[in-house]
Amino acid sequence: MLLSSQQLMMLKIASLETLYMVSVTTLLTTLVGIPLGILLVVTRKGHILENKWVYRIVGFFVNATRSVPFPIFIVFVIPLTRLIVGRSIGATAVIVPLTLAAFVFMARLTETCLLEVSPGVIEAAQSMGASSWRIIWRVLLPEALPGLIMAITITIITLISYSAMAGTVGGGGLGDLAIRYGYHRYQTDIMWATVILLIVVVQLVQSVGDGLVRKFTRR
Repeated sequence: MLLSSQQLMMLKIASLETLYMVSVTTLLTTLVGIPLGILLVVTRKGHILENKWVYRIVGFFVNATRSVPFPIFIVFVIPLTRLIVGRSIGATAVIVPLTLAAFVFMARLTETCLLEVSPGVIEAAQSMGASSWRIIWRVLLPEALPGLIMAITITIITLISYSAMAGTVGGGGLGDLAIRYGYHRYQTDIMWATVILLIVVVQLVQSVGDGLVRKFTRR
């Protein structure tokens, strides 16, 4: 499979767009999703900041957002996307629905990781007079760090998939290239090139994530 210089240039531009979308969204998702996941854990029954109403409201919001399929979700938030970035198509515009869809996913993954921390460790910190804030920063997050790294890795891979789906509605990136040229214009070489490139990128992300998990796992 040989690509022309023009096709290689299009593939390069699309790859950079995908990298841009995924990088910015990962940053925003991590900044919002992890704190939201912490909130889900510490406000649940029997935890350090138990508050059933906060837990129920946040849990309902997370579940409601996750229940909408991403292609439908993109269309649903178009008014909000236009309000924030001034348009509804393109790489920058797609960051809005990507972030809104991914940070609740990250919140649930964070919740799962933190719930695996031994209650005994938390109780020991409380017995020594540690504040709730200190328990979060010095106990929960360090103990759950390998799991959180894997959660971020899974989120990045999910975002790569979501960004490709965004191409169906003019979102830019590799998905848009595959749809416009590989599907509509029957350029199967472009289609194969995007698929292979996406597979390579996902494998690379997973390998880096696995390596970091091994490094930070406490033996």
